[in-house]
Amino acid sequence: MHIEKTKTMATGRPCGPNILITGTPGTGKSTLAEELAQRASLNYINIGDLAKEGNLYEGFDPQYNCPIIDEDRVLDELEDQMGQGGNVIDYHGCEFFPERWFDIVFVLRTDNSILYTRLESRGYNGKKLEDNIQCEIFQTILEEARDSYKTEIVHELASNTPDDMEDNLDKILSWIEQWKTTH
Repeated sequence: MHIEKTKTMATGRPCGPNILITGTPGTGKSTLAEELAQRASLNYINIGDLAKEGNLYEGFDPQYNCPIIDEDRVLDELEDQMGQGGNVIDYHGCEFFPERWFDIVFVLRTDNSILYTRLESRGYNGKKLEDNIQCEIFQTILEEARDSYKTEIVHELASNTPDDMEDNLDKILSWIEQWKTTH
């Protein structure tokens, strides 16, 4: 896959581009995003960790046994930092972030049998496991990204193996270098 240079409305980002890494839980978002941020000298922001550190919750979902993030408070917390640029955001959803925040969006996709094993090893079971596999089968996160951002900035990346991760890192790092020459 070739990632083309994209013109975005995002200008005046002195610290570099803002990149969203999203996908179903277990697709390798955190691993890729952390490594990307390190290699590109960008800020890594895991939305789950941000919410935990700032207690940015609005409740608890007993069905999935997890806290419910207060999206408005997360957005307020990030607004100034996103305006400066230079951020790699890691989250399993994407539709609540403002379109203006991102220069490019990467949706990681994983083969269902691989994803099942990854989620099982994390202790997912029952409805939580089934719903996440269904989310991947029906491309829910990819569709959210396509509905939320300009199609030319949304890119789907395979994330099944360590080789896929290295290939994805190379592609994204190349895109960052292109972005720097045009901004």
